[in-house]
Amino acid sequence: MLVKDLSFEALPQLKLSDRVYQVLSLMQEHHVMDLAVTNEGKLAGLVNENTLLDVDDELSISEIPQPLRTYSVKEDEHFLKAFALATANHLSVVPVVDKENNFIGAIESNRLAGYVADFLQLQDPGALIVLELETSQYSFAEITKIVEANDAHITQLNTRAIRERNALEITIRINKLEVSDIVASFQRYDYVVKYYFGEELYTNELKENYENLMNYLNI
Repeated sequence: MLVKDLSFEALPQLKLSDRVYQVLSLMQEHHVMDLAVTNEGKLAGLVNENTLLDVDDELSISEIPQPLRTYSVKEDEHFLKAFALATANHLSVVPVVDKENNFIGAIESNRLAGYVADFLQLQDPGALIVLELETSQYSFAEITKIVEANDAHITQLNTRAIRERNALEITIRINKLEVSDIVASFQRYDYVVKYYFGEELYTNELKENYENLMNYLNI
């Protein structure tokens, strides 16, 4: 899903001439810590609440000593890039622009977190298996064959490089609640099964991780 396919927030666009006290009032009204500043339709940058609290509230945005933050995503980029940008830089709002830096809109980080939860199918029942193997031994076709031979299907697969061991950690979502037979099959094929979770434990862990994520974004 691309950023332009998401629903944008009804957030105010700031002007460089807006006063600090006006901006702080708008942030409080909309429950955000960042707002986009535009200049003749172009994105000038993001202003953050913490920056404004340290200056004279009669100053205009153009007069504040600290430069505007220049974070944004293009409308034709994948929405996961917007989520990564928000989490890496603690943004409450992510501005969206076109190829010419024209301001398109903004998305709040809590809404992005919701899109990620839907994308990862966190509410769907299933199990989780985590494997580790040497990078050269990775075969998506073989992993799929092992799972499907046990009357199950992979609903999601993610890989993470373990560079110090030249290995991959592979996390697999399975559309089956009981996976001990699949785990046994992987072990017969000499895969290292680091751990696996059935539906109840997996659901609880995802819920806890999602709640921790929302707290981390401070939304």
